[in-house]
Amino acid sequence: MADPSSYRPRPGDIPDSPGVYRFRDEHRRVIYVGKAKSLRQRLANYFQDLANLHPRTRTMVTTAASVEWTVVSTEVEALQLEYSWIKEYDPRFNVKYRDDKSYPYLAVTLNEQFPRVQVMRGHKKKGVRYFGPYAHAWAIRDTVDLLLRVFPVRTCSAGVFKNAARTGRPCLLGYIDKCSAPCVGRITPEDHRELAEEFCDFMAGRTGTYLRRLEKQMMEAAEEMEYERAARLRDDIGALKKAMEKNAVVLADATDADLIAVAEDELEAAVQIFHVRGGRVRGQRGWVTDKVEDVTTGALVEHALQQLYGEESGDAVPKEVLVPALPEPVEPVQEWLTGRRGANVSLRIPQRGDKKALMETVQRNAQQSLALHKTRRASDLTTRSRALEEIAEALGLDSAPLRIECYDISHLQGDDVVASMVVFEDGLQRKGEYRRFQIKGFAGQDDVRSMHEVISRRFRRYLAEKERTGEWADGTDGAGGTDGADGADTDGTLAGPEVITDSLKDDDGRPRKFAYPPQLVVVDGGQPQVAAAQRALDELGIDDIAVCGLAKRLEEVWVPGEDDPVVLPRTSEGLYLLQRVRDEAHRFAITYQRTKRAKRFRAGPLDDVPGLGETRKQALIKHFGSVKKLRSATIEQIQEVSGIGRKTAETIAVALAQAAPAAPAVNTATGEIIEDEEPDTTGDSSGEPVTAGVPDERRGQET
Repeated sequence: MADPSSYRPRPGDIPDSPGVYRFRDEHRRVIYVGKAKSLRQRLANYFQDLANLHPRTRTMVTTAASVEWTVVSTEVEALQLEYSWIKEYDPRFNVKYRDDKSYPYLAVTLNEQFPRVQVMRGHKKKGVRYFGPYAHAWAIRDTVDLLLRVFPVRTCSAGVFKNAARTGRPCLLGYIDKCSAPCVGRITPEDHRELAEEFCDFMAGRTGTYLRRLEKQMMEAAEEMEYERAARLRDDIGALKKAMEKNAVVLADATDADLIAVAEDELEAAVQIFHVRGGRVRGQRGWVTDKVEDVTTGALVEHALQQLYGEESGDAVPKEVLVPALPEPVEPVQEWLTGRRGANVSLRIPQRGDKKALMETVQRNAQQSLALHKTRRASDLTTRSRALEEIAEALGLDSAPLRIECYDISHLQGDDVVASMVVFEDGLQRKGEYRRFQIKGFAGQDDVRSMHEVISRRFRRYLAEKERTGEWADGTDGAGGTDGADGADTDGTLAGPEVITDSLKDDDGRPRKFAYPPQLVVVDGGQPQVAAAQRALDELGIDDIAVCGLAKRLEEVWVPGEDDPVVLPRTSEGLYLLQRVRDEAHRFAITYQRTKRAKRFRAGPLDDVPGLGETRKQALIKHFGSVKKLRSATIEQIQEVSGIGRKTAETIAVALAQAAPAAPAVNTATGEIIEDEEPDTTGDSSGEPVTAGVPDERRGQET
């Protein structure tokens, strides 16, 4: 635990201007990012009597080992930079709304030649129109099923679309008139796109005009005694109205607004958002967060706005945002929202009428969400804490291992030997810090030797990062930089409390690949693997990291230097956590090993040509049809391929001449040699692990 006075900068060195500041821990990892209208006044609040600080703020400043800042010209720039750094560094003490699920959206892929309507989750893609989010995917499918009668837009996958185009037969939806079947040319690309845009307009809330147009067409058809067409239009109108009834009218027609409510206590806060488009609730979502500081409701609203609109633009930011409390000051936030939308955005507190009544409904949802989260979290936190305490007690550790790293070796009969490193912090996965290794020191199968190599490489990198970032220097200055002869840190970035310019790269304060040490190293294996891991740490002079191994056969926990294992009860939460960590390391290693094996199986002579990337390899195969034809081509013919120059063509010709041609295929039934073209061995650019073609008995011997 650090004393904040040890790294407190002199007040006169801190500029009295807007800016963004970062607290770093002893390993130079950014643990908190904040912004301020006046950096001098804001930072002074952190360096007061610890007894006067919020408990979590006290934890943050005592965990930190340095503070630095960047001066900006306006508060809007500070808001933008704070959001960028929170996304970049993922600081552990910042307010981060944890979404407990990935909400589904109704998406229209307008970036394709034939736009497709589908359910999408995860990050938004450029050129795709999104509606929602929805609470359940089935709600989207029910809505789409009703609307396809009126807007028969394509909903099939790329594979189904291509197969229908190849065979000339549409899918079932094409036969029942719920798809306009662009795959077989029943509709032109232009007309299909217009249909998709009408679908988007209807989903965006512009329903009244379209319904009135259909009703007018129905009346005209009836007057002209086209009763079948009139009946079809009547049914279309009924389907549209039924779809609209799924979203109740809550505000005046054409109202576009987002309503944000916050429920909080001393430790946590829950946020609920209702998305109203065209006067109807089109989506709902919610987040929960830990409160690091004694923040106001307005500050929580500001963080919610950053997360909600930080990566949005245009119509995705509504004209009106209704909140329970305004950020202080409100002008920079409103200006930032206006910049994201490209038009004026009203940020205000509803005072009366339908909007205030709807805000009360959103507030009730937030309160229920917080209560439900606390019920779940109490059990979850208790279980994780008990598991870590049991591990510490069983292994004789001084404290609970908040960071655990687990290593596993994987190979297939001694080929493609790889290793994995997975990280659990506070009992939870940190997938962003997983790492993979290729065994380089020797060939063949030797799990013990492989484990020694991997542990040595990982902690050599840790020591190198530690030395490079100056953690071994004699002292640090007020901004966390080491005092060097030239006034610069060992990594070359400026130190001191002056304006710091950052490139936001790995070597500038984020958790670099191997910069953060664990309290416990777990290896997948028994006594030999544990001894190898401990020997690697001893050789590097590291004596403050515990090591243990978990053997698969009896789930025994082995520690270095002991002849007998530590046996945890089968009902132990500590054993269950170790099993989860070990199984995750095994899964990650197997996945990498299969990927490497598949890549090796797909390898071809073009892979050995230096500087020849995947795009040009595919272009060569497409131009010549096969490697065999490419091998017989002249240098001038190879140069005809786009992007291939004289020097590259000569390199390709030499590489193919030196590579042995593929063995001819043999018909196993007749023994006849099949004269055929060489297969395309340039590989699949998708990068997905491939296990096809591997005999099951061999696949079962992966470790």
